Amino acid sequence: MNIIVGRITQNAVINILKNDKKVVNFSVAINDSYKTKQGERKEQTTYYNCSYWINTKIAEFLTKGTLVELSGRTSSSAWIGKDGEIKSGLNFRTSNIKLHGGKQKSEFNNASTTNPQNNNSNPFADETDDDLPF
Repeated sequence: MNIIVGRITQNAVINILKNDKKVVNFSVAINDSYKTKQGERKEQTTYYNCSYWINTKIAEFLTKGTLVELSGRTSSSAWIGKDGEIKSGLNFRTSNIKLHGGKQKSEFNNASTTNPQNNNSNPFADETDDDLPF
């Protein structure tokens, strides 16, 4: 399992497949910086196309600019574009999402995503969050 932390580059969308399964698709940008041997600071951005299959209600929280921490599996893909050029991309099949900014802090995972005893406005709040200092 891999963990990535980055910002959402555009609002999430829910796609419905032929078998009526629903998936939440969004993309994340991860910024990294390093120094060259000459001491020059370089910035590098890596983009991931992400999918989340567990609960589509999270899509409303996955808005452009939101900082997220994702757990899941990384894969790559390659194809030939309409222009005849070879294209490639990084994919991330997400099994756990932690929001660190945006509409509301919460955690989504493949365990129970709702807590009926908790009547706050976040139906996805994980009952283990209450010991966190923020």
